[in-house]
Amino acid sequence: MAKKIIRDIPLNRVEGDLEIRVELENNRIVDAWSSGTMFRGIENILRGRGALDGLVITPRVCGICSTTHLMAAAKALDQIAAVSVPDNAVRLRNLTLMVEHCQSDVRHSVLMFLPDFAAPIYQAHPLYTEAVKRYAPLQGERCIDVVRQTKTILEIIAILGGQWPHSSFMVPGGVTYVPTMTELNQCRHILQHYRKWYEQTVLGCSLERWQAVRSATDLDAWLAEGASHRESDTGFFLRFAREAGLHALGQRHGCFLSYGSLDLPGDTAIVGAGEDKLLVAAGFVGKDGQPQRFDQAQVKEHVGFSWYTDYPGGRHPFEGETDPQATGAEGKKYSWAKAPRYLDQPAETGPLAERIVGGDPLFCDLLRRDGANLVIRQLARMTRPATLFPAMETWVDEMIARHDQPYYTAVPPLVEGRGFGLIEAARGALGHWVEIKDGKISHYQIVTPTAWNGSPRDSEGVRGPWEEALIGTAIKDIDNPVEAGHVVRSFDACLVCTVHVVGPGRIPVRC
Repeated sequence: MAKKIIRDIPLNRVEGDLEIRVELENNRIVDAWSSGTMFRGIENILRGRGALDGLVITPRVCGICSTTHLMAAAKALDQIAAVSVPDNAVRLRNLTLMVEHCQSDVRHSVLMFLPDFAAPIYQAHPLYTEAVKRYAPLQGERCIDVVRQTKTILEIIAILGGQWPHSSFMVPGGVTYVPTMTELNQCRHILQHYRKWYEQTVLGCSLERWQAVRSATDLDAWLAEGASHRESDTGFFLRFAREAGLHALGQRHGCFLSYGSLDLPGDTAIVGAGEDKLLVAAGFVGKDGQPQRFDQAQVKEHVGFSWYTDYPGGRHPFEGETDPQATGAEGKKYSWAKAPRYLDQPAETGPLAERIVGGDPLFCDLLRRDGANLVIRQLARMTRPATLFPAMETWVDEMIARHDQPYYTAVPPLVEGRGFGLIEAARGALGHWVEIKDGKISHYQIVTPTAWNGSPRDSEGVRGPWEEALIGTAIKDIDNPVEAGHVVRSFDACLVCTVHVVGPGRIPVRC
């Protein structure tokens, strides 16, 4: 009879505290539990505060994607105020959010994901020596370069928003600061520099050449075309992953969710996706592969396996509760993360989901050929900046050309109302649901991308996306389960956003 082993895997190089428990049979994962081990109670902190306080508090949810939370909070208040945001404010908000994506995608790829290629388990891999030279933690040549370059592009947010992270320059009706022509031209220069570096090192080609890659066959041809392609971060990743057989890892559920993101200004040269006047399309693609329109009313959160007071089934965020309950006697409960579901199904979100929902021909073809494995998931993240740069440059140019147009529309005091702000964060679908009564926040619920991807089981016992993606993974060395790390990191875990206290000895405490 096959021997079953239970192992706890504390994953480092993720944002926040994550523990993965797996059951192995013949060194293959047959069950998995994802546990977020921190609770911060951001939503409870917000109750009873002023209507605008979310603009200051929610950017503190995370130091990596603080602009993202600010955008979602501001959009929820825009909806409550029923205000039309001026085109220049839309451009400026979008630009800063995209800057955050462009640094996060590259940092995650080179500083979080690729260092595992330098693990001793790959010593027999023909590219191992090069992987160590490039990506060894804190020492690799590419790691050092990426820290320098991503630090530079973040200066755009500091110029336009006053600081990064934790800025609060977005408000209902627009933004708080009108940039000067000198500052906009400085942003343009920084953006051009970062794009050139990204093309040379991450892609190994121009954006135009990459945009011509529209199928799995095109990708194979691109990789074989020249040394610059093969030696880029993207090319090296693909070559290493193919030799290591990583295409077989990280599959399963096969449902994809995008809230949609980046509203188009009324007057712009940029063409959006679908009918929603968004640069990034909104939608849901189920296991049947058929796209559906997104409806926020279909989002529900389950707590059957989470350390919260139970309620039956799932609840929409407007009706949801964040009542921590961890006495140690709950038995089946194992995570501070809730379990979001769409149409009662777990759904993957993030760069790959955006590409599938948007009908990107390359990633739809790769999905048909290889399934939703960790390689195409990570490839979507590494190459997402290539889809953003053209709009970023256009919107900077449009702000320069229309500098005399407004950046803010005045709104009356926010006294009563409900609103939601839905966008695509660096890691996927992010939503803030807000209710205001008598000028105070009476209800606030945040559903983050990692809540979707790293959720525990729901009320029906169905695993979350990366729990399910771990099933079937073969582990060569159970004391160094690099393969499990590959799977989880391909989702770009960010637990600080997802679970918002761990007492002495890592025993959960009631807050």
